[in-house]
Amino acid sequence: MPIPPYVADLRTRIGTDLLWLPGVTVVVRDDAGRVLLTRRADNDMWALVSGIIDPGEEPAPAAARESLEETGVAVVVDDLAAVSTTGEIVYPNGDRTTYLDLLFTAHPVSAEAAAAAHVADDENSAVGWFALDALPEPLTASTTQRLALLRRFEANGDRVTLFVAP
Repeated sequence: MPIPPYVADLRTRIGTDLLWLPGVTVVVRDDAGRVLLTRRADNDMWALVSGIIDPGEEPAPAAARESLEETGVAVVVDDLAAVSTTGEIVYPNGDRTTYLDLLFTAHPVSAEAAAAAHVADDENSAVGWFALDALPEPLTASTTQRLALLRRFEANGDRVTLFVAP
């Protein structure tokens, strides 16, 4: 997985110490209600589109950027569904990170944009559209958790952002 240059620079200063980073996850749905997933190259698991917000970048445009960078799908961001944190993540190289995750919903800018879905980076080995009741396996745990947050967000009907409490 590529590390953003500013994170790599921070790591030269702090080593593998715990680093708090802002991240985005985006649930992209096409006109049929299918969800866009990527198959991660690092662990061969299916996941929602996600990534780190760059310094000075606004979160919703970061979500749209991640979708385009990872899947080639240009999107319109609709809602901020949930705000949550991850537990500590320890990477194989020993780097420790915790993320503040902003879960967005989005839709492709057009049917043509949805049809353009493809692997657009080296972080993923496959991209696909899936019905929520027919998701591929294996799914990352974070994807399962974030889809549960999405269901809670949509169930309350008023489109109010969920703030996850411990």
